[in-house]
Amino acid sequence: MSTPATKKTRAPKKEDNSNSTRENRRGKLYSYINGLYNGRSKQSINFRWGLIAFDVVTILYFVVASFFHHSHDIHSIEIVIGIIYLLELLARVHISKDRFREVFNFYGISDLLVIASLLAPALMENFIELRILRALRLLRSYHVLKQLRGQSRFVRAHEDIIFSIINLLVFIFIVTAVVFVTQVGVNPSVVTYVDALYFTVAALTTTGFGDITLVGTGGRVLAVLIMIFGISLFLRLIQTIFRPEKVRYECPACGLKRHDSDAVHCKHCGTLIHIPTEGD
Repeated sequence: MSTPATKKTRAPKKEDNSNSTRENRRGKLYSYINGLYNGRSKQSINFRWGLIAFDVVTILYFVVASFFHHSHDIHSIEIVIGIIYLLELLARVHISKDRFREVFNFYGISDLLVIASLLAPALMENFIELRILRALRLLRSYHVLKQLRGQSRFVRAHEDIIFSIINLLVFIFIVTAVVFVTQVGVNPSVVTYVDALYFTVAALTTTGFGDITLVGTGGRVLAVLIMIFGISLFLRLIQTIFRPEKVRYECPACGLKRHDSDAVHCKHCGTLIHIPTEGD
């Protein structure tokens, strides 16, 4: 008697289908996130502008929150901001070709420090110096603007002014944070972030009203450094912001790279130049 042939079963087929479904979902998620961060579509550019706007809003919040840093409601808001920053960092790591480098490069480490300062409110109460770390978030916005340079017509047209404003804000915010964390609690004149901001701007502009002064040897040294930078970097950035805009175009004869937007001849050597325009 012949025995009936047994059919081989292929049970792993369902498992293979589920694995392929997961891979497809991961691939779509990767493509979507990568498009937002690196794409050239209008949605991608708007997303990156949204990141910058969110950074500006949260930094303004940090200034206001300095008045109420003992409130538990404020800590709850800071935890939410920290979670959003963490998710944004994880998204960048997910699409990065070198994930280790993405986390441990300059911008990744600065983001980790900012996130740590936001997600550890108890630690913030014990070490108020960590508040200075939040100023580092502005560096991320600076990096995003650099990415938008080649994709946004507005950024290209006003590149010098935009980056001068960003440099000025980063400088003022970081210096103010240093003044705040080193003087609050020891200087009765510096109680809130606005007090530190007021002193910083007065020192950077060399106005020096004298109603707020830094105490201690370290405070005096810090004030001297702020005034020195105020004479050099601060005034230089202000001049860059308010001077007439120049166009970057290298003269083929003498190499001059900055010209008036309507220039026909190089002001340095008189050579006829052909500055490309976009019809503005």
